[in-house]
Amino acid sequence: MTRTAVIAIGGNSLIKGKQHQTVPDQFATTDETCAHIADIVQQGWRVVITHGNGPQVGFILRRSELASHVLHTVPLDSCGADTQGALGYMIQQLLGNRLRKAGVDVPVATVVTQVIVDRDDPAFQNPTKPIGPFYDEAKARVHEREQGWAIVEDSGRGWRRVVPSPVPREIVELGAIRALLQGGFVVIGVGGGGIPVVRDGNGDLHGVEAVIDKDYASSLLASGIDADLFLISTAVDNVYLNYGQPDQVPLDHVTVDEAKRYLEEGHFAPGSMGPKIEAVIQFLEGGGKEALITSPENLARALRGETGTRMTIR
Repeated sequence: MTRTAVIAIGGNSLIKGKQHQTVPDQFATTDETCAHIADIVQQGWRVVITHGNGPQVGFILRRSELASHVLHTVPLDSCGADTQGALGYMIQQLLGNRLRKAGVDVPVATVVTQVIVDRDDPAFQNPTKPIGPFYDEAKARVHEREQGWAIVEDSGRGWRRVVPSPVPREIVELGAIRALLQGGFVVIGVGGGGIPVVRDGNGDLHGVEAVIDKDYASSLLASGIDADLFLISTAVDNVYLNYGQPDQVPLDHVTVDEAKRYLEEGHFAPGSMGPKIEAVIQFLEGGGKEALITSPENLARALRGETGTRMTIR
């Protein structure tokens, strides 16, 4: 029986660093990741790919700001849609090329995806997600006053805009993703956590100024399509206890109860590994069978049990 995997690729799968941010650089980095995903498809897996978009949204916001004296600015939900299209195009082209060269006749398609959030989510009263460029305090205060932005000082690096990060509740295009998957496609969806939308009293959808966590949305998608595996690609080969310390310990296998205990003990940073672990717990407690966390270059090896951190319900 064919198994289904949701592969959530992080920012390091698309951009290697500050010196490699151009579009050609992104194509080169993403092609390396697509080589490993093509290997997984060749192993017989049905695959849905999700991806981050933080830097790319930041680029659009910065361009929009610099051009604001001659053009309208771009709202955040449209930035999400723009990056879903552009990054989806990049991934589907590069993965399609890889599959064709390997003699694998599997089509690849992108679904621009809306994700419904609760209009009363507490996150809207407590914005926490930094987006866009850094500013000095004077410039940041101008934006705060004129655009109504929430502004915070970010770790001594400058001042940044913060926006709400509400919990994803429903994937609008879930049926389309399912249909494409069942039709034999590799599907790219829920890019950047999905375009955040709310439903009004008439049932109509409206975009909101927010950013949904990619891993939480990917977990919701994995549960929605009854995926056998939720695979998260990140900057490290394994999940670690005491990460970055002399006594750091790589984890090969973790149960949900162990993961919850490690979270409580503070091993997984809230802005880094913490949301990934929480997303995996959500998937497994919702009926998922297995999850893996590893680096982009080790995706196929992790599936073979050679590396990565495997997580199960028990």
